[in-house]
Amino acid sequence: MDETTPHQHLNPLQRFGRDVKQVRLARKLTQKNLGRAAGYSEAYVSRVEAGKMLPRPSDKFAKGCDVAFGTGDLFAEMLRRIDEGDHPSWFVPYLNLERKASRILDYSANLVMGILQTEAYARAIFQGYFSQEQAEVIEGKVAARIRRREVFERDTPPLLWAILNEACLRTVVGDAEVMAGQLEFLLTAAASPHINLQVMPFSAGAPAASTKPFTVLRFTDSPTVLYTETRVGGRMYDSAQAVDAALDDYDLLRAHALAPEQSLTLIKTLLKEYHA
Repeated sequence: MDETTPHQHLNPLQRFGRDVKQVRLARKLTQKNLGRAAGYSEAYVSRVEAGKMLPRPSDKFAKGCDVAFGTGDLFAEMLRRIDEGDHPSWFVPYLNLERKASRILDYSANLVMGILQTEAYARAIFQGYFSQEQAEVIEGKVAARIRRREVFERDTPPLLWAILNEACLRTVVGDAEVMAGQLEFLLTAAASPHINLQVMPFSAGAPAASTKPFTVLRFTDSPTVLYTETRVGGRMYDSAQAVDAALDDYDLLRAHALAPEQSLTLIKTLLKEYHA
């Protein structure tokens, strides 16, 4: 990071890195000292301070800084605010619940759900939605979306059951190369023991349940929550009536979707078309 860069022109990761460096120097610590204290290499610290640690520094590193500097939860909170700042405010409550869920049941109607998107696919979506934004804003949103996969790095990862309408696989986001990469990622994700993937084919005919996308979050120690989203925002429901209706819809969708193996076969067939 250029030391002469005006502070107002720094992106969130550069500001985080600048603050780490300022406190480190004030504590008279070298990058090597800080790295050792936080459990990371000197090179890792250097990349953080330069604002080049993508998609972002780890939670463990931020907590390590707080311990090394004696700053309480300051850097951990700064990192959390970076996460939230790259998401619309109405999405943050859902995001916080997604991180705690034991099961995630999702039906996607037109676009692949965010947690299963590749960087290129997410970038193409954001470039379309936010065509007037600067590149660094777009990249911040892309990185934030990819970070959602960190839930699968928990000691007890959630079980994700995703049903994708065939339209998700055929709607060309970006170009054929982007779509090929996205379908390849879905095949890789489906190999995980924590992810079940089904496709609702066009051949299933008239929908047996809701055609609108929705997500159900289940928890080990909290009530189940239904999340729905529109162009202008998202909404969560925890009433038994709303949740039960959504679960009934999900059971119908699962019953009418292709079996997991058949779903993968269809994805592989479409992948060949994008590679053609």
